[in-house]
Amino acid sequence: MMYLRKALPAAALLFSLAVLGQQQSQDPSTVGKLESLLYHIDRMYVDDVDKKQLVDAAIVRMLEELDPHSIYIPKEDLEEVNEPLKGNFEGVGIQFNIIRDTIYVVDAIAGGPSERLGIRAGDRILAIEGENAAGAGFKNSDVMKRLRGKKGTKVQVSISRKGESAPLDFVITRDKIPIYSVEASYMAAPQVGYIKVSRFSATTMKEFREKLDELKAMGMQDLIIDLQGNGGGYLRTAIEMSDEFLGERKLIVYTEGRTTPREDTFATREGRFEKGRLVVLVDEGSASASEIVSGAMQDWDRGLVVGRRSFGKGLVQRPVMLPDGSAVRLTVSRYYTPSGRSIQKSYEEGVDAYRQEKGHRMANGELTSEESVHPADTMKYYTMNKRVVFGGGGITPDVVVPIDTSLSSAYFGQLVRKGILNTFALTYVDDHRSELHQRYTNVGAYANGFNVGEVMLDALEAYAAKEGVTPDPEGLDRSRSLVALRLKALIARDLWDTSAYWQVINADNPVDRSFQRALEALADNSYQRLGMSR
Repeated sequence: MMYLRKALPAAALLFSLAVLGQQQSQDPSTVGKLESLLYHIDRMYVDDVDKKQLVDAAIVRMLEELDPHSIYIPKEDLEEVNEPLKGNFEGVGIQFNIIRDTIYVVDAIAGGPSERLGIRAGDRILAIEGENAAGAGFKNSDVMKRLRGKKGTKVQVSISRKGESAPLDFVITRDKIPIYSVEASYMAAPQVGYIKVSRFSATTMKEFREKLDELKAMGMQDLIIDLQGNGGGYLRTAIEMSDEFLGERKLIVYTEGRTTPREDTFATREGRFEKGRLVVLVDEGSASASEIVSGAMQDWDRGLVVGRRSFGKGLVQRPVMLPDGSAVRLTVSRYYTPSGRSIQKSYEEGVDAYRQEKGHRMANGELTSEESVHPADTMKYYTMNKRVVFGGGGITPDVVVPIDTSLSSAYFGQLVRKGILNTFALTYVDDHRSELHQRYTNVGAYANGFNVGEVMLDALEAYAAKEGVTPDPEGLDRSRSLVALRLKALIARDLWDTSAYWQVINADNPVDRSFQRALEALADNSYQRLGMSR
């Protein structure tokens, strides 16, 4: 996947503008000037010019002068870029990792063709269509190229599985594969439901409503929505989600731009969860659509926002198709929360500074100390119950929860980046799957009863050493609780699903206590003290 952004010569920019200028009405003198330069480059330039590459590069440079979210997407990348928001793709339906030139199946997507055939987490792919895939130097793109394909087509794979003396051969008929945006849902406490949403896609609301109804049937009265790390997606999906919590005719968001007049969007119907306490979790990775939902809940005092200041993306993009099948996502307007706040953080210092802003938050202590949190600007806005909130630079939570960096270490970082934890968990589940399922009949029993002890940590350390990670007793000791929790959660994922992973992580996360603070806020009257509506 490629979002092109690279500094380029001014001539390239002019060349691109000349081409684009032919597609729409522009200042005649400007278009003429650009066309003239294009003509001379074509007739006189000293070297041969790759016109396609020049145009692509020039478009990138031109968009870089606008804002950080207007981007160019080459034709060959367009389908891959859009897949997560469409909610599906066509292929065999597995998630995989490549570790030491070995393709490990991390998960067979529920309902997909691989899962229906019995392919499971921990399997190793030896060959694809008779071509050796083990130790062959395959990259992720190589595997995807061979496994993805049109619905109804077939692909043969050979798989190695623990406990099987010979390879297992499968012929997989490719199909539509869902990309789930609701990663987890479960009862977090008596009468308290939890739903984690990873993106706002075309299928998000169908998934979300199903999970909401399931939790309500289990006795849910209060809800925690986890939007941490959710970078956004479709504006319309964010509006529909907000509509589930707000009464009819309440303003959800409005947009306005230089050539686009103000457009207000209101809640339109009775939602599935207009009554009951609501907590929204956000962090520095929550952007765009996540900020629309959390901003609307905060402004209407409908939900308590817990976590850390959100990313700060308040710009709306519209896709513009170009003649060769490529596209531009062009910023056309800004969005504003019901109280009138623009959430967009400044990008006046350029793209690089904009992207590094989260690093600056860490450096100035904002992410690690509640006392270091300061509003991004001094303009005050007021919620429905006259609470003060601030505009610009993201949504500042009602309850700020800093992260604890004291448990991090270089050793833990290597275990994660080199896939050691993932592979060790897969191997452990391969060796103990039946035993674990017999001992723990559900995720809750596993979360309460399974412990990662010293014997397992010693085995992990020895395994990591074999994989080239130098033993670091001090680093392991510092990150012991973090390593143990991550390993326990990965084992849960391999035994059940991604929802199990988050159920284990949330239960006792030593780095980020936002989930625990949300439960406390529902139990200690923080919700009522801040004037939240029920």
